[in-house]
Amino acid sequence: MIINSDLHIHSRYSAATSPRMDLPTLAKEASKKGMQLLGTGDCLHPKWLAGIRELEESGGIFSFKGSEEGTNFVLTVEVEDERRVHHLLILPSISKAEELYESFRVHSLDIDRDGRPSLRLSGQEIADRAKAAEALIGPCHAFTPWTGLYAHHNSLKECYSDLVGSISFVELGLSADTSYADRIGELRDLTFLTNSDAHSPYPIRLAREFNRFHVEAMGFDELKAAIERKSGRKPVLNVGFPPAEGKYNESACIRCYKHYSLSEAIIVGWRCECGGMIKKGVRDRVNELADSDYTHPEHRPPYLHLIPLAEIIGLALHKSVTSKAVTEIWGSLLSVFGTEVNVLVDAPLDNFHKANLDDRVVEAIAAFRCGEIRVIAGGGGKYGAIELKPKGGEMEEEEVGVERRTKQKGQRSLLDF
Repeated sequence: MIINSDLHIHSRYSAATSPRMDLPTLAKEASKKGMQLLGTGDCLHPKWLAGIRELEESGGIFSFKGSEEGTNFVLTVEVEDERRVHHLLILPSISKAEELYESFRVHSLDIDRDGRPSLRLSGQEIADRAKAAEALIGPCHAFTPWTGLYAHHNSLKECYSDLVGSISFVELGLSADTSYADRIGELRDLTFLTNSDAHSPYPIRLAREFNRFHVEAMGFDELKAAIERKSGRKPVLNVGFPPAEGKYNESACIRCYKHYSLSEAIIVGWRCECGGMIKKGVRDRVNELADSDYTHPEHRPPYLHLIPLAEIIGLALHKSVTSKAVTEIWGSLLSVFGTEVNVLVDAPLDNFHKANLDDRVVEAIAAFRCGEIRVIAGGGGKYGAIELKPKGGEMEEEEVGVERRTKQKGQRSLLDF
């Protein structure tokens, strides 16, 4: 059994999230994207957990009784430690979530207010409590320069100390992929997760990154076995942005977004000519930490660079992803092909005439599938930009500061993984 899963999202009870991040909306929108399993996010928040309790539960998996959406939920929460490092926890049951809430409550001032609570605990102490609750734990968006583990530590052991052996996964984040993370030797035996960290249910946010697992059934124990790669269960695909599109890929000023090489940033003392702070990018941080070559361990699944469908349509039409034209075409594609995943990688291009599409949209989808895109790197908190290869022309090699042409030539179907 193959499932697509986005395990890190937030509810409407987290700061800076859409009020539409409710369970019915999430179930509906995840189904459109092609997700069979969604993390609940924020499962320690009393009001959010109360809503989860109303769902039907089986084997640690929650769903709407009689729902046609086909979306299941597993309990998840993101917490912040005393160093501002963020950790993702995946829990087996409501009773364990309640235990963890009680354990964390005395160390937090906002656990009843914010779905992503701040804890006056170290990474080791959080891992210890997660282990006691039989929860899986790993660092969120591990390379992000503000709240990622490697922003504050040089190794997993620095963060988790004697509990480092309890870490089950590392979440890569939007600015990194497996070609980055596998250059760090201590990570090569761990499973990598690619999740959206969505704060809204819109199609360019929810499941913009996701995982594909091979399991025997839908259940927490099966998911745990897949993440830990036991009994034949395993991840078979990571799906995510080209890393350069992430908003912290290159070192750049957080005020004017001017990009700097690592040596340039060091020379100017990490202060831009505009007076703003230069934030070290993921690519430079990985280069600092790298102690391995670019090869992947045998267990590592392929990484598929996937761009949200609405972005591709917007690029083709030169319109905003929220425009009426883009929304209508996105809807018509799903009405024919079922899910966004099917549109992007599974449906034969010969079938696209059924949707009566603008030729520009078909050509843009085809260009994505053939890897004929380039990404102008993001940095300093600003996302990178996607460009399509000019029709009939060769794409030149990019200069320093621009991501090289994506390497997915002739992208395979998701069903091939």
